[in-house]
Amino acid sequence: MPNRTVFFVSDGTGITAETFGHSILAQFSIHPRRVRRPFIDTVEKAQAVVEEINRTAVHEGNRPIVFITLVRDDVRNIVAGEECRGMVLDMFRAFVEPLEVELGIKSSHRVGRFTDAAKSEEYHDRIEAINYSLVHDDGQSARNLENADVILVGVSRSGKTPTSLYLAMQHGIKAANYPLIPEDFERAKLPSALASHKHKCFGLTIDPERLAQIRHERRPSSKYASLENCRYEVAEAERMMRREGISWLSSTHKSIEEIATTILRDIRPDRLIY
Repeated sequence: MPNRTVFFVSDGTGITAETFGHSILAQFSIHPRRVRRPFIDTVEKAQAVVEEINRTAVHEGNRPIVFITLVRDDVRNIVAGEECRGMVLDMFRAFVEPLEVELGIKSSHRVGRFTDAAKSEEYHDRIEAINYSLVHDDGQSARNLENADVILVGVSRSGKTPTSLYLAMQHGIKAANYPLIPEDFERAKLPSALASHKHKCFGLTIDPERLAQIRHERRPSSKYASLENCRYEVAEAERMMRREGISWLSSTHKSIEEIATTILRDIRPDRLIY
């Protein structure tokens, strides 16, 4: 869809509006220009955003699509008002207000996920999980693995680091990740640091051709990146995971969100219940 812009307007970070909007837009074969406008929490800021939306409408000759999560009525009424030349999709009016009627109570109308991050236990747990995952990235430390919620294993560049950080940031999961290397395959057993924590392990594998492409970007023309070596490492890693009874999946065609949800389902199903 040429000449089309999507705005994500919020009085917080805009992550909720953007996540929801992307989920909706993924149903259509379009590649619009995306604009996030966070912290729109005053009338003046709302008016400036409407002016930007209207300029875009004139310039492109199409109504911009506008996803909004705005708490204050005076701010929301400006962005969703008649003067705005965008197609406005209001998440609060679509979901929060009907729930208020159904539940018979008013919502908190708070801005963002945490009303006071300093006092939020959930926020504190997420920060602690992020710090833990950073310290235990790529086998940097084998200390305190007993505190891990999950330990991701797999060959280098199979997606362990982004998945562990996503689990920490989105779900407060303490996720360590540990690479399987040729020496492990020669010994034909898991690294000794993982032996007593096998029940927490989850494996990631990847198509060897895709792995070779990724590794070539990091270390071109090396044995590490060669297709032959990638095929060997992937085959040996999968053989080891089967032998050790470790659940695993391929990251080749799966999003981080899909991988993380599968891990939670298999390792920590309690984290799928809030």
